[in-house]
Amino acid sequence: MATPFLAGLAIAAAALAGKYGVQAWQSFKARPPKPRIRKFYDGGFQPKMTRREAALILGIRENAGAEKVKEAHRRVMVANHPDAGGSHYLASKINEAKDVMLGKTKDGGSAF
Repeated sequence: MATPFLAGLAIAAAALAGKYGVQAWQSFKARPPKPRIRKFYDGGFQPKMTRREAALILGIRENAGAEKVKEAHRRVMVANHPDAGGSHYLASKINEAKDVMLGKTKDGGSAF
């Protein structure tokens, strides 16, 4: 007499566990991907910015195209803009890096 009851209870528990397992899997698949940890440029700035230093500041390769440079500049500038609590100095170096990568530099270097 107790055997059919226990079998039904086990089936109900398995169905409930399966339901929650499917829900957990769907929410796991729907979550946004974790960003990869990047190593950022950790050195000081050189007196005259080189193409290598500019690429390191923007987080791109030295031979990146103009669209890639503009996209990287926008991404880095959004994170370091003075209106959003960033530094004027860093913003000028980011702009200088974009100019070096696009070949629009004057021989003056940074404003600071």
